[in-house]
Amino acid sequence: MNYSTIKKTAVAASLVAALGFAENAQAQTNPSVFGGRSQYRTWSIGVQGGITTPNTIIGGNNAFGQKVGYFQNKVGEYYGITVRKQFSHLFGLELEGNRGKIKTFNKNNAFEAGSGSQGKLAKSAQTDVNWAASLNGVFQLGTIDFLRRENAVNFYAKVGLGAFAYNPVQFANNDFGGGEVYNNKGNWGDDVLGDREHKGDKDNRLGMIVPVGVGAKFKLSEVVALNLGYTMNFTDEALLYGPNRHGDSKQRYANVYGGLEFTLGSRDKQNLTFANPAATLYDELRDPSMKNELEALKQRVSTLEGTVDQLSKDSDGDGVSDKFDKCPGTPAGTVVDGSGCPIKFPEPVVTNSATTGAYYSPIQFEFDSSVLKTESYSTLDKLAKELRDNKSSVTLDGYASAEGSEAYNLNLSKDRANAVKQYLVNAGVSASSINANGYGEANPVADNSTEQGRVKNRRVEIKK
Repeated sequence: MNYSTIKKTAVAASLVAALGFAENAQAQTNPSVFGGRSQYRTWSIGVQGGITTPNTIIGGNNAFGQKVGYFQNKVGEYYGITVRKQFSHLFGLELEGNRGKIKTFNKNNAFEAGSGSQGKLAKSAQTDVNWAASLNGVFQLGTIDFLRRENAVNFYAKVGLGAFAYNPVQFANNDFGGGEVYNNKGNWGDDVLGDREHKGDKDNRLGMIVPVGVGAKFKLSEVVALNLGYTMNFTDEALLYGPNRHGDSKQRYANVYGGLEFTLGSRDKQNLTFANPAATLYDELRDPSMKNELEALKQRVSTLEGTVDQLSKDSDGDGVSDKFDKCPGTPAGTVVDGSGCPIKFPEPVVTNSATTGAYYSPIQFEFDSSVLKTESYSTLDKLAKELRDNKSSVTLDGYASAEGSEAYNLNLSKDRANAVKQYLVNAGVSASSINANGYGEANPVADNSTEQGRVKNRRVEIKK
């Protein structure tokens, strides 16, 4: 047995088991960075309010302005609610609903409002957005942790698709309070404008909206966050500010908002919106309980290595560890058995032929078999060494018990003798110094009428 291999295997197995235990313990006390959404709070609702402008930061055509430079922005109020489901620390889906007003006017000039108001000059417009609803994809751009972990800033971008209902009113002055020159409220369901028949709500015109925006969230507590943002709203509407000189040009508006977002769920769970995998991993590495677990693991591994060293210690070098060695202190090179005790061989005897040599016990075989038993290897190894060292020769006489025919048993006895010869040759003994014979049932050493006797007769005798 290779005790070095035992040591390495045992230490590795224990290390894996201990790491598994530590990982289990850690998972029970701290949420894993990528342990699944069930370990986090993922639902939130928000309220927001702000102002609108009739243009966007990327510019574009404003249908109400006559000339560049004449168009003037006026701010209108805008407010709404959001419901969001966070699917990871990078992405969430948000349902957003808003309503409010958009205002614009020409400072120095007026223009004819168009068909339906011939001869009436419009100098300002106010669009009432009765409602706007969209489904937005929200992409988290990064979470920044400052000196205290409870303060965090989260930047995000969003894009969505939805619908809105609106009604534009145009005025002959700039105070949005009188002198209406255009208002189609109550007639939208019967009107055909822009080659599109509009049916349904008579007080509002329906259109498509694509909100695109950016923002930042400031974590105020485990439940509340301050939400600030800017959204450009692209529409498929040419009548957003009423009839105009630009025909089918699609209009747009923007809103700047601020609000509060409330995270739903148990306070014991982390808010996935502000989850930062790198920061969480850093926290876990600095967690004192993790350090304690690691130190305990090192101690267990050290103890295990010491135990393995004790089990593999072999002071006398006989291949049997001290733990199991019943005969400690055997001289180097001594052939021992599994308990570490020397194997005793018969002393040399004087034969009838007056030659002196070592006596070797017969090599025994199973019934009808010429396969060597493993228990005979030590005897044959000793014989092979003697033959190599002394360059001497040996005679192998094979025998069989009395079962079967004499001819069969003769061949079986030869096979047995040749099996012993082959082992010695493989051990480095010259084949020419080995004489193998088979004598079948001849010369029994015990009674063939009993099994005990037949066992002894199945043999190869070693003669020198």
